[in-house]
Amino acid sequence: MLRACAWHLDSGKADSAQNMALDEALLEAMPRLGRPVLRFYGWTERAASFGYFQKYSEIERLTLLRPLVRRPTGGGLVAHEADWTYSIVIPTGHEWYAITATESYIRVHEWIQAAFAQLNLPTELASCCRKSEPGQCFIGHEKFDLLWNGQKIAGAAQRRTRSGLLIQGSIQPPPMPLDRRQWQQGMCKVANDQWQSFQPDRELFARTRELAEKKYSQTSYNRKR
Repeated sequence: MLRACAWHLDSGKADSAQNMALDEALLEAMPRLGRPVLRFYGWTERAASFGYFQKYSEIERLTLLRPLVRRPTGGGLVAHEADWTYSIVIPTGHEWYAITATESYIRVHEWIQAAFAQLNLPTELASCCRKSEPGQCFIGHEKFDLLWNGQKIAGAAQRRTRSGLLIQGSIQPPPMPLDRRQWQQGMCKVANDQWQSFQPDRELFARTRELAEKKYSQTSYNRKR
């Protein structure tokens, strides 16, 4: 967990391009912002995202969901229909930037596990892998994914650059009444008592709009490999 003064942002619902663009814009802005940002967001459309290194020709055969948007992080295919999505963006001076990808993966899922515990939902980190369909994140599971009754409910992907660390995650809630807003509050509460609300400035909005229009909404980018 972050255990340091940080910002949180509930940016609401947006389309696929805007969602990916804001995460990348936040990553680029880390040297200027200088603090971690925990962002919660949703989707205005049924869509799917896929990992930066995946092949579009393979992904388009695995789902009927459209649009398909290429994430700035790795990982596999994720359906965005009823999931809860979040991102964590870390500056280079923070301890999370220096740890291994495996350790940050464990930490973020322990964090989510603690938040779910506040909602009386018992979960566990996977101790081993279970074979999945090619390229799909939530069919089967990998070691340290978050499980509920043996089923994967949370996964994440990462990207580390000279600007900072970006973690993008998706939670597929179990089929029971759960309050997303309470879970979000739990994420802040169990990690840190010094959260401050974050509002993107004009520079960040402008960069997000540019990335959405010129990159993430472009067929040439999403089909680049």
